Amino acid sequence: MDRLLLKGLVMAILVLCVNKVPMVATTNAKYPALFAFGDSILDTGNNNILVSTTKCNYPPYGRDFNGGIPTGRFSNGKVPSDFIAEVLGIKDTLPAYNNPKLDVQELPTGVCFASGGSGLDTLTSSFMEVISVSDQIKMFKEYIGNLTANVGQQKASEIISNSLVILSAGNNDIAITYSQGRRPMLFPAYSNLLVDWTSSFLKELYALGVRHVWAFSTLTLGCLPGGRASVGGVLCNEAVNELAVQFNDMLEKHITSIKTTTPDYEVQYVDVYNPLRNIINSASQLGFTNTMNGCCGGNAVASGELCTVFTGQCTNPSIYVFWDFAHPTQRAYEIIVSDIIQKHIRK
Repeated sequence: MDRLLLKGLVMAILVLCVNKVPMVATTNAKYPALFAFGDSILDTGNNNILVSTTKCNYPPYGRDFNGGIPTGRFSNGKVPSDFIAEVLGIKDTLPAYNNPKLDVQELPTGVCFASGGSGLDTLTSSFMEVISVSDQIKMFKEYIGNLTANVGQQKASEIISNSLVILSAGNNDIAITYSQGRRPMLFPAYSNLLVDWTSSFLKELYALGVRHVWAFSTLTLGCLPGGRASVGGVLCNEAVNELAVQFNDMLEKHITSIKTTTPDYEVQYVDVYNPLRNIINSASQLGFTNTMNGCCGGNAVASGELCTVFTGQCTNPSIYVFWDFAHPTQRAYEIIVSDIIQKHIRK
């Protein structure tokens, strides 16, 4: 059987399972808590209280979330941080640390520090007026203090050392800061900087007691609706995809080196670039009918805007790969997370 056809059939079976059977907590769940850092792929509402236009705590965002509430997640429903927490048997959704109404009882099982529009490069975060990855570390230190006050030093240390940290970063640095000319340098040099900043972030986590990290690659940036819009709106922008591939390759090599230099630090490189590209390439077999546009907002969103109540509402997000100009739909995220769990769950 043709390998591409076989792959399509396997993915079709997977998506049928995802759509018809709720995600079930894995019997291999050994992580007591989950912590998310980085950008909008994982953000569950940390931007809501910021004075920034990079936020989505309004309709039609969240239309398929619990109760149809716009919580600040950059999708129509759940995002990967929620799905990973759910499938690991930790909790159904991962709350934002910046939520003024955050229940103290949520602290021992983890929270989200990610900020939509953020990046490894502080220039990215300052331009987008959001929380940089370096400032997210400061939030994590504050969290550790709050956790210790509630459960004690020994229990807090056990939670931090046994929990899972997930990081999604680099997307905005490449798509916004570098591609729009804010860092005028050759890309290999910029990619090296991004990897250096990732390395510093991982070292800080290790110093704080973290021992288990999943570091995400970038998405298939040139195939996002915003990426396509830059080259006419139909084909993927392969030049941008190539930048993403270069960074992802460098990131993976660096993470491999960590295993040899720090053997008690379990850092895994998580590929989300290819799972998303596979969804786009096998869209018809998976039941998706639109891979080019954001479900919400049509051409306005494809040109690079977040959804608004004025850009139109999408009646059936499940047939779209993308929700807006830069973010997959809940259904696409489910498929991506299913792939991640199969490859990276700790036995």
